[in-house]
Amino acid sequence: MQSKRKPRPWNPEATSAYWINRASRLLMRLHETRLRPLGFGMSQLPVLIALEEKGTLSQKVLAELAHVEQPTMAEMLGRMERDGVIRREPNPEDKRGSLSSLTSQSRARLPEAKEALLQGEDEATAGFTQQEKDLLRELLQRVVRNLETEG
Repeated sequence: MQSKRKPRPWNPEATSAYWINRASRLLMRLHETRLRPLGFGMSQLPVLIALEEKGTLSQKVLAELAHVEQPTMAEMLGRMERDGVIRREPNPEDKRGSLSSLTSQSRARLPEAKEALLQGEDEATAGFTQQEKDLLRELLQRVVRNLETEG
């Protein structure tokens, strides 16, 4: 005879996922509000940081670094070029591709954007000790690793 397990009651506010999602949404809203006046968006951060650190890069490399598909990256780069965040030029090694780099205006605004993001981090973790901040980051990194290995 098979014993039936009693279903566990589900209370969203008692789950880590609920609070991770809520915190993420609030942080995204805060960061978007602060980045928008600088001409940036949160979804652009992987591209901005990669171009700042590595210089001129292909769409393929940027897609890999940002963990998105190439068509998604193509759309993002198109918007970023239109908005004057990046410039694109033909790739001499791939006639069908292009190379992207930051405009001088974007490069000049990036320090202010980074400071705005750090300020948001400080606000989100106000009252935390450094040990608590480190622990929170480590736990969230473990959550990400757990989920990445599932996919």
